[in-house]
Amino acid sequence: MNPNPPERLSVAGRARHTALVDGNQYATDRDRFTTLHEAADTLLDELTERYQVERRETKEPLGPDEALVRTVRLIPRTPAAAPLAIQFTDPGLHLRMGWWWLEVLPVCGCDTCDADPQLLSRQLRRHALAMVDGGLWERVRRGMSGSWYEARLIGAGIEADREGPLSAAAARDARRGGFAAPVRWAPWPVRA
Repeated sequence: MNPNPPERLSVAGRARHTALVDGNQYATDRDRFTTLHEAADTLLDELTERYQVERRETKEPLGPDEALVRTVRLIPRTPAAAPLAIQFTDPGLHLRMGWWWLEVLPVCGCDTCDADPQLLSRQLRRHALAMVDGGLWERVRRGMSGSWYEARLIGAGIEADREGPLSAAAARDARRGGFAAPVRWAPWPVRA
């Protein structure tokens, strides 16, 4: 398995990666990621049974001008706890938590990167459980060049940070929602 997927490579590294896969970033054995989809379904079922959440299943686009994909959302019964959504893509998943956290599994599904579906399944579970236990915090920061979000996920076997730019409208909405100061999402309420 390649320890440096395209997301973590420099510009030159991404160019080498593209040259290696010869412009075809798809796996020849795309079915190998079905185990990742099965692990996501199992995780969603376990979380639905254990926690007080509303489960919604829809078809939604991944982004503008993109195809519809199966999306399952788990929304805790308390507004202080972060929502979770899993989008089932081809070949993998998009894990969305809170307002801004996005985890793409795998980052690249090509044969050259050779992502291991079992490792990705464990990563999915570890990240989701860290968020469910209250390990996710997010906030909006304002600077001279605009606003951006910051997010941190801490849990058993995970400590990761994310940040990115926000549009002026998204930053205003987030600040109105209480994200001007760091917001630590509460643990999910357990079923009685």
